Amino acid sequence: MAKHCEVCGKQALKAAKLTFSHKQIVKRQSPNLQEIRVNVNGQTKKMTVCTSCLKAGKVQKAV
Repeated sequence: MAKHCEVCGKQALKAAKLTFSHKQIVKRQSPNLQEIRVNVNGQTKKMTVCTSCLKAGKVQKAV
């Protein structure tokens, strides 16, 4: 199962690059995911969250 952000659902993307000789190079662009402890309804839980959700304040870190 692919890893994804449990808040916004962001996951890895596939991007294809075509060279001049039409060789196709497929790259994966993955988000910056961090596994952190989070306060959810007064309980501490481990979640996989992207750094953009952390910076936006969508998640409250547990102390």
